[in-house]
Amino acid sequence: MQLKCANLFEQSAYVGGTWIEAASQPHETVVNPATGEPIGHVPRLTAAQAKEAIAHAATAFEEWREWSGRERACVLREWAQLLKTHRDDLAIILSSEQGKPIHEARAEVAQAANYIEWFSEEARRIHGDTLPAARRSQRIRVIREPLGVCAAITSWTFPSSMVARKIGAALAAGCTVVLKPASQAPFSALALCVLAENAGLPRGVLSVLTGDDETLVGALIDSPQVRKVSFTGSIEAGKKLMARCAETVKRVSLELGASSPFIVFDDANLDLAVSGAIAARFRHTGQAAMCANRFLIQDGVHDEFVRRLVDKVKTLKTGDGMRDETQVGPLIDRASVERIDALVRDAIESGAKVMAGGQRHAAGPNFYQPTVLTNVSPEMAICGDEVLGPVANVTRFHDEAEALRLANRPRTGLAAYFYTADLNRSFRMMEALECGVVGVNESLVFSEMGPFGGVKESGIGREGSHYGVEEYLDTKYVCYGNVS
Repeated sequence: MQLKCANLFEQSAYVGGTWIEAASQPHETVVNPATGEPIGHVPRLTAAQAKEAIAHAATAFEEWREWSGRERACVLREWAQLLKTHRDDLAIILSSEQGKPIHEARAEVAQAANYIEWFSEEARRIHGDTLPAARRSQRIRVIREPLGVCAAITSWTFPSSMVARKIGAALAAGCTVVLKPASQAPFSALALCVLAENAGLPRGVLSVLTGDDETLVGALIDSPQVRKVSFTGSIEAGKKLMARCAETVKRVSLELGASSPFIVFDDANLDLAVSGAIAARFRHTGQAAMCANRFLIQDGVHDEFVRRLVDKVKTLKTGDGMRDETQVGPLIDRASVERIDALVRDAIESGAKVMAGGQRHAAGPNFYQPTVLTNVSPEMAICGDEVLGPVANVTRFHDEAEALRLANRPRTGLAAYFYTADLNRSFRMMEALECGVVGVNESLVFSEMGPFGGVKESGIGREGSHYGVEEYLDTKYVCYGNVS
């Protein structure tokens, strides 16, 4: 990696303000999914070292919670500015470890800076209430207090912005954080930690653990000192984590799987719908829960929509994310390719038709061709939980009632997108869709100002916006008596 600031590529864990180098103990190798080549090593920390990080966070919390909102805001604002200054380097690190096309990596780093900047502003706006009392001699106040030590467990899908979204809210609220980034992509989180340290974040307020997920996550969720866990991952893993957190009655935020529908009605603007479909499915190589998973197209525009979509998909350039022209990068690992290929093969055997792609890509073992399948039925496995790959599966529907039934069919409900020119329909659909995020004639709906999260088995809680800060605050009721 050719970085302007080589110090951003940190091959160490960060525990209580101390960097622990990979060379000092057993370590793990991180590879570039586009090339299969090693890009660096991180230490494999022990459960004891995770507990040490928690202890440091507990100690640091006693001081950090006393900082004023303005003081915390100053550190967060400086941190956000450093992300903007080093955006290109951070994007190179992100693309190298995760495979994301470099232009998308730059956009993600910019979004990470936006999250931290937003939360720097929210740090100054945490307030309570004064309530009317039942008696003349009483005064009632409601105050908001930080929860304490929090654990953040992130996935490899957005190794920069997801970290910023979780940590920024917690720090703004006055909490301290122990972060466990995904083993496949830890360097973006470590680079953000370097910049947080440079911005003046006190020792112990943030720790970043690297190593075996089961060992470190277990230490975090079993610790009685950890008051909240924010987790992004699979539905099955989230359920197990939630059950384990019940042992110490921790607060949890869960962002789990999804099967987001993308609905196009007969009256839709097809140019907008096709452009939105490309962005909703093939950005991030389709490796995000918020990506559209199922394309539900009404009879009257089905054939024309498919024709236009296929024409666009066939022009997408697949390759190493570090190349400027790349639009679709590699999948995170070979197991992901095998999973996608098995889902596509199963769909074909069940009657689906391949309109584009449909096989592994010649670019390398971690690549899959951008694919469009039609004649897909809701019972096929590919219409289950998130695909996490560059595959668009298309199902035909007849009327609004059927579209809504198909959209709400899965056990999950994170995002939904629909395109229509009918204002009345837009209100009906918006209210009836069982999900946490809705895009109406728009697929690029996510920002730091909006709350992100799902319903049903897609998770609990919200991230981003002022609602994201609320997740890290306790509410305390105070009654003053015998006031004269």
